[in-house]
Amino acid sequence: MTKIPEHHPSADLEGLIGYNLKRAYVTVSDDFRRALKHDNLSPRLFSALALVKEHPGLSQSALARQLGIERSGIVAMIDELEGRGYVIRKPVPQDRRRQALQLTLAGEEAYKIALGKVQAHEARLLGGLDAGQREALISILQKIRYQKT
Repeated sequence: MTKIPEHHPSADLEGLIGYNLKRAYVTVSDDFRRALKHDNLSPRLFSALALVKEHPGLSQSALARQLGIERSGIVAMIDELEGRGYVIRKPVPQDRRRQALQLTLAGEEAYKIALGKVQAHEARLLGGLDAGQREALISILQKIRYQKT
């Protein structure tokens, strides 16, 4: 039986952007989850808190679009955040079907603490990159995210 070297599974794979993006995602995601393990915040819940903080009154539908998930999936996320006391839903007077989301004081505090941990997690993982390299990486990833297919 052939043993595959741990860090070089295949020259073909190592030369593929998609493979490297996926492997980097797994590394970042695993460390993110460890960093916020005690806060019990997944990347999606953290992102939801960040977006509601940045855009008070954001609708559940708009939040689902921003996160790239189905509107039906957002309900469970908001239920969880509301159950923790981090967000509240407020009816929109002009449209009773819409719910505007707002962070509570507990949600703002939880987000502030989590953001510090996420920033420390990124500093730990990306410590080998200088500021210019980090900016270039973010720029490249954003170009990929926003290109039309």
